[in-house]
Formats: sequence, C-alpha cells, structure tokens
Amino acid sequence: MSSTRTASTFSPPVMEARRWIEGVTFPPERPLINVSQAAPVDPPPAPLREAMARIVMEDASAHLYGPVLGLPELRAAVAARWSRDYRGAVAPGQVAITLGCNQAYCAAIAALCGEGTEVILPSPWYFNHRMWNDMSGAATVPLETGPDLLPDPERAAALINPATRAIVLVSPNNPGGVEYPAALLAAFRDLCRARGLALILDETYRDFDSREGPAHDLFTDPDWSEVLVQLYSFSKSYRLTGHRIGAVTASHARIAQMERFLDTVTICPTSLGQKAALWGMENLDDWLAGEREEILSRRRAMEASFERLAARGWHLMGCGAYFGWIGHPFEEPSDALARRLVREAGVLLLPGTMFTPEGAEAGKRQLRIAFANVDAAGIAGLEERLAALPG
Repeated sequence: MSSTRTASTFSPPVMEARRWIEGVTFPPERPLINVSQAAPVDPPPAPLREAMARIVMEDASAHLYGPVLGLPELRAAVAARWSRDYRGAVAPGQVAITLGCNQAYCAAIAALCGEGTEVILPSPWYFNHRMWNDMSGAATVPLETGPDLLPDPERAAALINPATRAIVLVSPNNPGGVEYPAALLAAFRDLCRARGLALILDETYRDFDSREGPAHDLFTDPDWSEVLVQLYSFSKSYRLTGHRIGAVTASHARIAQMERFLDTVTICPTSLGQKAALWGMENLDDWLAGEREEILSRRRAMEASFERLAARGWHLMGCGAYFGWIGHPFEEPSDALARRLVREAGVLLLPGTMFTPEGAEAGKRQLRIAFANVDAAGIAGLEERLAALPG
C-alpha cells in the first residue's frame, strides 16, 4: 500500500495529549490544570454574542455563500487597521479572509511551494506549520534557536538553497512566547528579499504583544508585498475560536493564487464569523485592550512563579502572549515527564518533543505552558504542583 500525504506527518499533538487524561481521576481538591492548548475557553463577550444573535435572525446573508476571499467590508477593515497600526499602506485587495489562521498558512504555502521545495522553520516551531509542510510535499528545514529562542538570520542564510521558497516566523512566538525585535524581523525581510524568498510572518498573537506602538516596520516598506506574507487570527482576539476566522495579507498576485486554494477547500469563510469579526473590530477596541492587560498580568505572574521555581531547577526560557517555554530539571525526557505530570501533579501540558525535530536534545529538556486560560490563582497552583513534583 502506497504512503499517503496524511501518513507523512504525525498525529495532532493536542489531541494526543488529551488522551493522556483518559482514565485518570482528578479529585475535587486537586482538579486538572490544563495548560496544553492556546485557545480561549470563554465565549465571546456578551455584546458580541448579542450582535451575532441579531445577525442570525435579521441578516439573511449570514446564512449564504459569500466571496471566496471574504466579505469586502472585513477585508477593507483589516487593511485599514494594518495601515494604521503599522503606519504603512495595505489595500483591501491585499487581504484575504480564511477559516482561521491555520488555513491562512495552508493557503500561503499552497501559493508559494511546490513538490520538493523547502521551507525554513525556526525550532521550536508551531507543530501545525510542520504538519502542513509535510502534507504539502514541502520539506521543513529546521533553524535551531539558542537559549533566547531568537532565530539567527546568518544561520538561516546558510540553510538556503535553490529549493527554498520561504522562511516562517511567528511573533509573539508560539510555542516560545518571545517577541521578535523589529530589527530582527527587518533583517529576515532583507535576507528574503536578497535571496528571492517569501517571509511568512504569523502574527496570531499580535494583540497581546507587550510593546507599545508597532511591533515592526515591515509594512512601511513601499515594496513590502514583494516579500511579506502576514497571517492573523480573530480567534484569540474576540474569542471566536469556534467560528474559525483568520486573515492573510500579501501581494495582489499571491492573493490571487491563494484564491484558487481557498475556493477548492472551503468556497468561502463562514459569513456569521466574518460579520462577528467585523463587529468586533468596529466596537471592541476598549474591551480588547482590557484582554491584553489581563494576559500581560498573567505573564507577570508566570515570570514571578518561575523566579521562585528556579531554585528547584525550573527555567523560564521565553514568556509572552499565551505561552511560557520551560526548561525542566529532570533526567527523563519531556514527553515522559509530561505524562507523569498528568498522573502525579494533575497538570496537562505539552512536551518540547512536539515542537522540535525528532530526537532533538532541546525538545527533550523543554516544555510548553499555555497560560492564557489560567488566572493568577491558577498559575500559583501550577507553581505549587511543579515545586512538589518528585524527581
């Protein structure tokens, strides 16, 4: 039996981790602390849900096919917001709306890569990026990062060959949490331009960046569209995870290529989700600012907890947006430790092995904590359980 594209990659990590809790009892006095998945567990805010209810009942177009590339008014709103926030020039025709940011990535790779091409991914990487590369026939070339989790443009340059089509960066980073400096992103932009590559920049967590003002100046370049393909998600910003709305911003020519992929896969993104995202952009700026402050407060709680845990050998390597990337003090590899944490500490998280090349030593020594779904009290409880875990 011949191998298939889906068989060429690994099983979904979050689904695999959920199987670890099957048959495990978590007593009421020590419930499961689930820090495995980076997704809001609360529904959209009440005003948005009320707006969505009105749309469902009063707007017949919310139940019909829409344009393949998304509702024109939402594409225009994204273009205007990016132009304002990044102090550049983005046109509505350079924006496509997708079913979540994962599909935005899939569409970008479909437009950029063919069979036997290569994509450079910094390691640790977002596992779905690696999975889609596998299923697309594009080889993933790991770009190892050091203790600061920042990719090095010079090391990336050494990996480029005639098969290379793109370099992928995620900032704020999933899984590492680090925020890439603007100068670093500019250096990768210059590298990609010089070598004829696309720079795919996933900014799913842009709304939770700790820095004030633009996180980078890539869109101020009048020729940004020659190089840059930017990805975004409304799921985290407005808690629209179940409605699957994302966006991709790129050149008109690349958007036209992505339209072929999107039409074939989904025909159009969900109309209700798009209308909800647009309502959020028009009405929820103050609410979103409050969400950002809450995430930043949880980041500070994580940093304080791991300062105290450092005496026990735990090390916070990166922290930001929804994530903490952790070095652990035990002899066992992270995949075995993650399973033990479920049984002995009532904690579900993901091992570094799920975000790194097979056999990588770094992956064995590291873990990812998605802390956005635990408040300060939950983070304190997590600290207590990690401190008490026997060696």
